[in-house]
Amino acid sequence: MIRNISIGIDIGSSTTRVIVGEFEKGEKNPKIIGVGESATLGMRHGYVVNMDEAISSVRKAVEMAEKTSGIKIKRAFVSISGTTLKSEISTGISIITKADGEVTSLDINKALEECEENLNLSNKKVIQVVPLSYRLDSKEVLGRLEGMRGNKLEVKALFVTYSVQHLEDLLAVLAEIGVETIDIVPSGVAASYIALSDKQKIVGGALVDIGAEKVSIAVFENGLLSSIYTFSIGGADITNDIALGMKIPLENAESLKLGNIEEIVSKKKLDEIVEARLSDIFELIENHLKKIKRSELLPAGIVFVGGGANISLLSELSKSALKLPSKVGTTEIFGNNKTKLRDPAYFTALGLIIALKDNENYSEGSLGGFFKDLKKSVKSSLKQLMP
Repeated sequence: MIRNISIGIDIGSSTTRVIVGEFEKGEKNPKIIGVGESATLGMRHGYVVNMDEAISSVRKAVEMAEKTSGIKIKRAFVSISGTTLKSEISTGISIITKADGEVTSLDINKALEECEENLNLSNKKVIQVVPLSYRLDSKEVLGRLEGMRGNKLEVKALFVTYSVQHLEDLLAVLAEIGVETIDIVPSGVAASYIALSDKQKIVGGALVDIGAEKVSIAVFENGLLSSIYTFSIGGADITNDIALGMKIPLENAESLKLGNIEEIVSKKKLDEIVEARLSDIFELIENHLKKIKRSELLPAGIVFVGGGANISLLSELSKSALKLPSKVGTTEIFGNNKTKLRDPAYFTALGLIIALKDNENYSEGSLGGFFKDLKKSVKSSLKQLMP
């Protein structure tokens, strides 16, 4: 009997996590049959700086997942979250081609192509395209577009982009250990399948992933990704501040940051150090929300994931600074109360194995044939971007 196996690989700046899940007949969520984890070497801020070290560390996590699952890992979904990950919104227009004015997929493709042409994609690769809205003869169209009649179609779309060089290096690491990349998924999008409900995505909410060397924010509205951005700051900066301020080793500082009090220190001073750096992170988030005109306007608020989400002061300080509902992401999907998979640091890897299972639109919005030939243009793949 053929087994329905899905594998997710999340290569973070400090930790690489590999999850092997199996979808059993009649079950919505997969059973986790293998987990691999290793310290990430050769990466900075989400991109490869030393190929050999990166290959070695990812191989360790993959081999551990293979050992625990009994599955040889040959193909996987992979997350990206480097500092060059961001989104841009563009608009495009097409004139309806059929004589009777009926809108066809060709018209939609032409408008999407113009969207892409209006962007500066120098040294960038489009990872995902999300059509946000359509207007036919200047009137907004809700629901299905094909089959309607008009003269001029306008499309507004979100393009998620990433550095071509950084992406090629990441894919090369995986290829070197014999793993084929099925698809690339932005970390915030992957984790959202675990940490955000459909309702939260519809009314408006943001998922903030606090990694070791980067913080990413993914904003959702009307059930769609409406913005994604990455900042060059992370949990390691808080650890470094504690080590300097308290004059203690980094290992002890990391433990203090996560609330594991092993040192005799001034809690007041510790809280001041943590709060100062978190304020920097909140300021970056607030500035981004202002830029996209969503400051204090997300009813579902902020949900934090990633290793840095375990900082005890995070939620309360966020509510005060951002003036939005704030909480650390939780999940009831995988395992019991004691499993480490409930740690929000695992949500990206977990999300990878269910993202395309739960949301068919994601695969339509990504470049399915992209990995067979990195030199193929985005334009040639736009046929797959139908809404």
